Amino acid sequence: MRKISFNAPGKLLLLGDHAAVYGKPCLVAAINKFVTVTVSDNLTKESAFVAAAKKLFEQKYGPVKSGFKITGFDSRYGLGSSAAVTVAVAKTMFKLKGIKPTNKQLFDFCYRVVLNVQGLGSGFDLAATVWRGVIYFVTGGKKIYRLPIEQLPLVVGYSGVKADTVTMVKKVAARITPGFLNRSTKIVNQAKILLGQKNWPVAGELMNQNQKLLKQIGVSTPKLDKLINASLEAGAYGAKLSGAGGGDCMIALVAANRRQVVEQVIARAGGQVLKIRLAL
Repeated sequence: MRKISFNAPGKLLLLGDHAAVYGKPCLVAAINKFVTVTVSDNLTKESAFVAAAKKLFEQKYGPVKSGFKITGFDSRYGLGSSAAVTVAVAKTMFKLKGIKPTNKQLFDFCYRVVLNVQGLGSGFDLAATVWRGVIYFVTGGKKIYRLPIEQLPLVVGYSGVKADTVTMVKKVAARITPGFLNRSTKIVNQAKILLGQKNWPVAGELMNQNQKLLKQIGVSTPKLDKLINASLEAGAYGAKLSGAGGGDCMIALVAANRRQVVEQVIARAGGQVLKIRLAL
């Protein structure tokens, strides 16, 4: 019998952090950090997402007798490992049952799994994992559009602190104002056009504006600020935190001739440079 195995990429949130939870658009990229799920008797201990995916799947499509072996990237970086696991496990179960879901059907199933586990979430990480590339996304999959981008000149720095997305979202909920949401939406919609045009300098300035918004609601940290400021001083077009904040990663948009310098200053500032490229 042919081995059944699927991989799924992680993600980086480019713009629209926090606003994405409130029905506003964001831009998210699938990246070359992968989770692989293989049908196997040598089972990996089930996470809450795997257990919830199996439960929902069996309610809809009948029992799944096989187990899964899960391998892949380190979950501590905040790169969407839970979403990647959820998608890869779902794809594997659909394959076992001989079902061929569309991308939207796969997304909808996985989004229900995430809501069952966390109680909240926009689903942007799932969309990136399912469609790959750079995705323009609105909460719950109301809008999902893949931008015509095959490469993105990003440098990624890990702050050394693992953040909890759900905790951060709840912590700052009272600070999310209509003004914040409107400004974030304008930034994302402008960046959607500029990134598609590969206008990196102006897109970088929009990243800086988004970072200012995120600092205003209190989700940046001194360590993230240090890495971001070092990147800008070294010539990055723009830099910001990626995701819920409180830790995890920052991203910088850079020209090819500044990449090495930006990577060096991030490392000197105490960040861990992650070698990241788009997953297509």
